[in-house]
Amino acid sequence: MVTVQDSAGQIAPGALEPVRELLNSWLIPNDSRRPDERFDQLARQRAWTEKDAFVVRELRDDLRRQVERGQVDDDGLNRWIGRLGMRPAIAAGAVNYRHRGGPAGDILAVVVAAIGAGTWPRLKACPDCRWVFYDNTRNASKRWCLMYAGGPQGRACGTIAKVRRYRDRQAAVVGQPGRPA
Repeated sequence: MVTVQDSAGQIAPGALEPVRELLNSWLIPNDSRRPDERFDQLARQRAWTEKDAFVVRELRDDLRRQVERGQVDDDGLNRWIGRLGMRPAIAAGAVNYRHRGGPAGDILAVVVAAIGAGTWPRLKACPDCRWVFYDNTRNASKRWCLMYAGGPQGRACGTIAKVRRYRDRQAAVVGQPGRPA
């Protein structure tokens, strides 16, 4: 599985978790710090056909861009809704989405439901390692994957960013005229 087993409270609720796992099938590992494509592994685990996997990868890339920007691309999602033939249907007193899009349609249905429920904006990408996490804080203000080691492969991007900013400020102060080096 692509998701780290101990995700330190970053797991998304219900049906949104497999979407988060999909988004994390592309990541930047801590050891190499170079992008790593793990989609094919996930596609094999989920037994998707080659055609289905192609469409899901396209959808994943579009959704990742939206999560990394922190905004919903209405036009882009509406194109996906049309492409996959998605339509709402009422069943057992709840709104469901029917489609002809296979696994990509199933994923898109979860995304559309999450947008409607207001939980989609809580999926965020760490600005450093780009790991997608679910922000379960009360005010939805989480910025980095984690502040303390214990996250994906032990990374603590929040702490690393704060140390980096502190060192940059110190270097600026030391570099000012009249300041001792």
